Amino acid sequence: MILQYHMLRGNAHPPLRANPSDAGLDLRWTPNEAAETLFKIAPGESALIPTGCIFAIPHGYMMEIKNKSGVAHKRQLLVGACVVDSGYEGEVFVNLHNVGSKIQILQPGDKIAQAVIVPAVAVRFMASEDPNIYDWYPITISNRGTGALGSTDAT
Repeated sequence: MILQYHMLRGNAHPPLRANPSDAGLDLRWTPNEAAETLFKIAPGESALIPTGCIFAIPHGYMMEIKNKSGVAHKRQLLVGACVVDSGYEGEVFVNLHNVGSKIQILQPGDKIAQAVIVPAVAVRFMASEDPNIYDWYPITISNRGTGALGSTDAT
């Protein structure tokens, strides 16, 4: 599959895989102004970080912005919910959260996240009058029931 992208600013970095077999394309901080040289994220704060790129995501797919394991582990910067839908024509931003105890400083071009292209199944939801939603048609082989949040490990 080939997807088009466009770099909005002259200082933008193309989305690239570090290795040919990597699932994700590295995204980097691309400041809105060339004069911007540092970006600080204090502990407990979140920031929308511009990538300088727009992407043409085809119908039936989405781009999911994920953590880079090294950035998450070494810098405690985690990606918040980031889904880029097909048809979105704007710049992609990364929602970064500093979950650590130190101020994190980004420099232009720093890797901040990775983008993965994922199939998005188009479904139509149908309301049910009966709360026993699996009784109508057996669409699962699970007997999980209403167990949640660790219930599969309960003895």
